[in-house]
Amino acid sequence: MAELLLDLFCEEIPSGMQARAAEDLARLLEQALADLNPRNIRSFYGARHIAASLEVDESIPTRTISERGPRENAPEKALAGFSRKHGVSPDELTKENGFWMLNRTLPPVKAAELIAEQLPDLLWKFPWPKAMRWGNGSLFTWVRPLHHIACLLDGQTVPFSLARQDDDAHGLKSGNVSEGHRILSPGTFTVTSTEQWLKELEARHVVINETKRADLIREGVRKLAKDKGLTLVEDEGLVQEVSGLVEYPVPLLGRIDDAFMDLPPEVMQVSMRVNQRYFALRTQDGRAAPYFAFVANQTFSDGGTLCIAGNERVLRARFADARHFWDLDRKTKLADRVEALKLVTFHAKLGTQEERTQRISTLAGIIAKAMGLDDAQVKHAERAGLLAKADLTTGMVGEFPELQGVMGGYYAAHDGEAPEVAQAVAEHYMPRGLQDGTASAPVSVAVALADRLDMLAGFFTIGETPSGSGDPYGLRRAALGVIRTIRDNGLRIDLGSLLSRAAEAYADKEGKDSALDELEAFFTDRLRVQLRNEGRRHDVLDATLAVTQVQEDRSLFTDHLDGDLVRLLSRVEALSDMMGTEDGRNLLAAYRRATNILRIEEKKDGPHHQAPDAALYAQDEERKLDAALNDAGPKITASLAEDDFTSAMQHLAALRPIMDRFFEAVTVNADDAGQRLNRLRLLSAFSRNGQLIADFGRIEG
Repeated sequence: MAELLLDLFCEEIPSGMQARAAEDLARLLEQALADLNPRNIRSFYGARHIAASLEVDESIPTRTISERGPRENAPEKALAGFSRKHGVSPDELTKENGFWMLNRTLPPVKAAELIAEQLPDLLWKFPWPKAMRWGNGSLFTWVRPLHHIACLLDGQTVPFSLARQDDDAHGLKSGNVSEGHRILSPGTFTVTSTEQWLKELEARHVVINETKRADLIREGVRKLAKDKGLTLVEDEGLVQEVSGLVEYPVPLLGRIDDAFMDLPPEVMQVSMRVNQRYFALRTQDGRAAPYFAFVANQTFSDGGTLCIAGNERVLRARFADARHFWDLDRKTKLADRVEALKLVTFHAKLGTQEERTQRISTLAGIIAKAMGLDDAQVKHAERAGLLAKADLTTGMVGEFPELQGVMGGYYAAHDGEAPEVAQAVAEHYMPRGLQDGTASAPVSVAVALADRLDMLAGFFTIGETPSGSGDPYGLRRAALGVIRTIRDNGLRIDLGSLLSRAAEAYADKEGKDSALDELEAFFTDRLRVQLRNEGRRHDVLDATLAVTQVQEDRSLFTDHLDGDLVRLLSRVEALSDMMGTEDGRNLLAAYRRATNILRIEEKKDGPHHQAPDAALYAQDEERKLDAALNDAGPKITASLAEDDFTSAMQHLAALRPIMDRFFEAVTVNADDAGQRLNRLRLLSAFSRNGQLIADFGRIEG
């Protein structure tokens, strides 16, 4: 066993590329050195280092390889071609099982030899998302200029060069040197092992462990905030980004000028984050604090006083820009900006943003009525829908697109719009992500749903639907936002009907009718994914979606999404609970037995949907099952009508012991033809009772 360390030292690597590069390096080394049985692979990354350490065998032992060639009766040209390909003469081949075989004994290969052979090609082809050329025109590229390649096997340098033919690859060769912090510990140092490399980096002010680096940032900023009686606005994405920017994190605290404290807190936070990678802080009552935190990449002899002053000066300039947009935007009313949306294209096939706001406004009013809101709230929803996208024409949103909606809410409030309208404009993008909450104010909910349903109906109508991993318009996220909003607010609305109303705005488009079917299937699939992510059984959802409707004395399965998602999910939960009980599992077994018999016998003389004739019953078990079915059917129907799915399941589960006794005592395929048909009709009646609730045949297990 030997230890291999590969440390690639270059100029500052973009923060977002580091983790993926470290994973790629470990993966590619494992593939390239597979014959050395690589194991215990560790990867490291930081602002200027991408590295990996692993254990490998010291050599590849002598081994014999066999490769099958052409058939014995193949033309001589085929045999000659195979021999030429492998650099042997036909005399060196043997015949085995009707084929020519090449058996070769390969000499042992030392690990250092294989590493030196494989690594140049690995580095030339390294999969950076973006790479650059530099220097004297070499075609070798790296994410940033590469300075050192430290490659050691058990402490000894593995020598290789990246030069190829006439390309010197900037003179890059492997060695045993690396570097520490650019400012605090400049210069190179000699590397002898992984542990020595780690200790030397730590001594030279480089925290190479990404988890430790992030912890130092996170906890350091929290402590600074706590010392001032403040709290940190948690932002894990910013922690990870800053972690990739610094090698030796030193958290510091700066003060915000009082003159800027009347800016909206979201403006302050986004400006600090996007422009300067600063952390926002809050007071104990949740208001924006007059302080900000940032992370320097070095220590200071003055405790950071000069550095803090410099960052405060930079922030004043940033906030002055924000102040300019804030003051300028408020000079034009939000309602007056709607006209300007005619110049903003939403999509070439779906018109302008102004046309879209008209659709959202109409649909928001329809949804508000479906939610049972009063006339005033309906008007507020329509008004908010009309204003929802107007802030796209503001300078603030142009500078910070992350503030869409948020700024519209502030500007609407400034203009004297109703509080419900301003709130709905601000919240209609919720949820913005998986961790974000959903809108809860009634008017906000109506506008949030209208925004997403219009977008979904539009893109599905023109055929711009998600495919594979591609979803350029975020339609999966939009559908999930609809589902979450409905679930979180317990809305008893018909989603299918609302989708139909949303599609009416695209009546002139050719794909409107098929789009509705695709949308329904799309929502069903999103619901499956959501339930699966929550650890729920997707098969129970499928069974529930296939609810039976008894029409004209025949059962009809439908796979359409129940538009009332709250009712559908209550049904799924009740069925899941029942399937977790012994009665539920036994009932499922009885249902499958009954439907299997019916499936076979209906090919002969089915269907058997007619009511059974009580006069033909020959055994008490038949009579008891008939009585139980007649009793359970109306109770199940009544419970379902009241959305009392738990009671419906209980009434169905009560049939289990009666079905067990029926199957134990009664021969369904009796010799008497009349009794056989009657018993099949009895099983069909049992099956139909079950199908009032779900298609149990779709439940697994």
